[in-house]
Amino acid sequence: MTASLDPHAKEITVGELATRSGVAASALRFYEREGLISARRTSGNQRRYNRDTLRRVAFIRTSQRLGIPLATIREVLGLLPEDRTPTREDWARISEWWREDLDTRIRTLQRLRDDLDDCIGCGCLSLAKCALSNPWDELGSRGPGARRLVEKQDPCAEGEGTTEDGGQAAPNSAPAAQGADVTHSQPPRAPFGPAPSARR
Repeated sequence: MTASLDPHAKEITVGELATRSGVAASALRFYEREGLISARRTSGNQRRYNRDTLRRVAFIRTSQRLGIPLATIREVLGLLPEDRTPTREDWARISEWWREDLDTRIRTLQRLRDDLDDCIGCGCLSLAKCALSNPWDELGSRGPGARRLVEKQDPCAEGEGTTEDGGQAAPNSAPAAQGADVTHSQPPRAPFGPAPSARR
């Protein structure tokens, strides 16, 4: 069955969007409720999406596969113009903003692939190499998590995640309250990379 759409169509139905994107209609309605995509309603109360919603849905699905939270995806999509179809320059700005974040994720996955058969400093002590690399779980004194992976990712991370009294350190910033306005006069901070200096 072909998934091609009429090349002249500027708007598409939820069924057409689901077929062409490969995303279930129920998931598309969820994205709409979450403010990730939007649709207008016809006089018969049927959804009609701008054709460029296909690109937004592809961006959402790819970001989710990378483990990026929906709240962050929503913030990034909020940088796109709402009164016109986003241009190549609009998408390039988002790509540049997320480049460092994506590069960091790639490096982390590569380390996990390369080091998973070795001691990673997680405290399991279940491999023979753990006795040499992490005797008596000494790495646990430097903080929680798989210390050898954490410290390869960030050499300055020794002790990260704990306070002086051994408690859990506070996160860098509190999450936004549920239902809070996600519009910004300045772009939101990327998960790992720096935010762009200003909207263009």
